[in-house]
Amino acid sequence: MPHILAIDQGTTSSRGIIFDADMRIAATAQEEFSQHYPASGWVEHDPSDLWSTTAATARAAIEKAGLSAEDIAAIGITNQRETTLVWDRETGQPIHNAIVWQDRRTSDLCRALREAGHEAMVTERTGLLLDPYFSGTKLKWLLDNVEGARERARKGELIFGTVDTYLIWKLTGGKTHATDATNAARTLLYDIRKGRWSRTICDLLDIPVEMLPEVRDCAADFGVTRPDLFGREIPILGVAGDQQAATIGQACFQPGMLKSTYGTGCFAVLNTGDTLVTSQNRLLGTIAYQFDGKPTYALEGSIFIAGAVVQWLRDGLKIIREAKETQPLAETADTGQNVILVPAFTGLGAPYWNAECRGAIYGLTRNSGPAEFAKAALESVGYQTRDLLEAMRSDWDGAADGVLRVDGGMSASDWAMQFLSDIIGAPVDRPEVLETTALGAAWLAGMRAGLYPSQSEFARSWALENRFEPAMDQATRDEKYAAWKRAVAATLTV
Repeated sequence: MPHILAIDQGTTSSRGIIFDADMRIAATAQEEFSQHYPASGWVEHDPSDLWSTTAATARAAIEKAGLSAEDIAAIGITNQRETTLVWDRETGQPIHNAIVWQDRRTSDLCRALREAGHEAMVTERTGLLLDPYFSGTKLKWLLDNVEGARERARKGELIFGTVDTYLIWKLTGGKTHATDATNAARTLLYDIRKGRWSRTICDLLDIPVEMLPEVRDCAADFGVTRPDLFGREIPILGVAGDQQAATIGQACFQPGMLKSTYGTGCFAVLNTGDTLVTSQNRLLGTIAYQFDGKPTYALEGSIFIAGAVVQWLRDGLKIIREAKETQPLAETADTGQNVILVPAFTGLGAPYWNAECRGAIYGLTRNSGPAEFAKAALESVGYQTRDLLEAMRSDWDGAADGVLRVDGGMSASDWAMQFLSDIIGAPVDRPEVLETTALGAAWLAGMRAGLYPSQSEFARSWALENRFEPAMDQATRDEKYAAWKRAVAATLTV
């Protein structure tokens, strides 16, 4: 029976996941790679790490499933978004490390562009804000700061890509320089209304349009792999940025459906159908997915630190050895303390968009210890999610108080999901398949290959594993959220 290989290239690791003909996981391989922090607020990846771990885990997953390349009908790719690479068109040699989506080095540039009055134009075209999060100002930084880069770019020697584009280029041996609409929509350079690169914004940032990849649908022909990689050519037929792939994997195909993914960051995506909502609360308008040249739009709220706060407990404070220790530790916390952690380690994302503020902890007592820190870390994700949902309800009438579908590593924590349901006052649904990001990429490729069902049939196959219902009384919910809002306000003023 044919299988699909999903490549899930994330912020801290790369994974290869094999799905069988019934969209069940047959094998998974994962490999972490190093994070580089050359200066405060700067985050980079070595492009060779992105490629080597992707290739290795793809091969390992095929081997673990007991398959060969002959058994793989197609490849789907999902990726960390906004992370920016520039490489030589002929040799494939990157000119610098990849600048990661978390990186804040272009804060001053973004502030200058805002003060010059450009944000309204950028938001109208892209749905995004002038923030270091997005690829456009990262690309400008590379052209401005790597010796000779701008001149080489103007000569056509250099090309740009987000991680999906770089992997496609490497997989196809340099034959395909392309991206999909969801990744293009996160670059700050793509007009999501007109469906093309914005020359106006490229001119503003002094970026040659010729550097940019061709934009295709999420389910499309992205070329075939080099035969030496896996033993034969395999078509690449599906691509979506990680949060859009999770939206697809959660089958959020109807306007008003909402999912939230808890990985390194937290990303809530609300399907708004044909309507591109202009947020009044500094949420992002974006593309949820695109089929047959027709985009479906979404409102997105992005939180920079979700699962990363658990990594901080492990690697920074060293109060846990493994992420799974966080829940039992939190369960032992002193209920009389109300320690609040605002995890603004790289600034705050939606709806605040403050790149300058940094993390803070409030409510410490002499008895505060590891258990209270663990509880505050998990609760911070629930509070931040409520911030996003409040903003979405304010922006769009279609965002009713409905069910929130969740996925990602942290969604496996019953404690965290129960608190999430309590603090938002709505049901939280966890699906049987938590690997929704990889599933979304696999379904795109499998559907394009004729192996997997249509969109409507796929939506009907979504299955619930557990529903968390709110158990907190309204007075407690309001009191706790008000304390969170005070803590955020204090953090923003430091």
